[in-house]
Amino acid sequence: MNSKKIIAVAVKLFFWLLLIAFFWWSFTNDMFSRISEEPVQFFNLLRDHLTLVGISAGIAILTSVPLGILITRASLRKSEWLVVNIANLGQTIPSLAILALAMGFLGIGLKAAIVALYIYSLLPILQNTVAGLDSVNPETKDAAKGMGLTPLQILFKVELPSAAYSIIAGIRTAVVLNIGTAALAYLIGGGGLGVWIFTGIQLFDNSYLISGAVPVTLLAIGVDFLFRGIQYLLVPKGLRLAQQAAIESV
Repeated sequence: MNSKKIIAVAVKLFFWLLLIAFFWWSFTNDMFSRISEEPVQFFNLLRDHLTLVGISAGIAILTSVPLGILITRASLRKSEWLVVNIANLGQTIPSLAILALAMGFLGIGLKAAIVALYIYSLLPILQNTVAGLDSVNPETKDAAKGMGLTPLQILFKVELPSAAYSIIAGIRTAVVLNIGTAALAYLIGGGGLGVWIFTGIQLFDNSYLISGAVPVTLLAIGVDFLFRGIQYLLVPKGLRLAQQAAIESV
């Protein structure tokens, strides 16, 4: 075992010990009491949080993936720089500022929060879609063209399967970021688990804070693992191994 692997194992072990210590402290000090005492409110807040993330991320996926495909076509290649930089505004502007702008146009409530989260989710998906499609070997596409495949067939049978690893990674990143950012929706009346997080901050009550923050964290981790599983199932094994080798060589 080389030094890098030893360090990686040590870091993982330290992380798990820290996690066990945190949950032991939380349970012994009854920090999750809000969930057990107010289960109906907790599940209502969780439902609102999932609604915010599901709708905003879903629309972002339906927008960014087709848009990424379009701007990688030869006839629209010149528009790539403009489209990507417009989407980049959603990441360069602080999330609180995006929420404030959305509230200014749409008022307080769920709609403003969904629009803000949608804008914040666009760039990772769009960039990874473009990067994945650009990484497809031109010789592979030429071979498919020589076999008589139409441009549409080449897209669905060659380009998208080859770019699937990158596209799903972008979606995974966007959704996980969205879950954490959705906690801020409380500030503009969007609901979600941010209600308990900010209530805990305002009241200096750790039971509210932890009962809201820990489920958000676990939800983000769970969704990350879910998309890793989807990535494993959809990406061809050869491409998956090639991507992993490229990451490990960096």
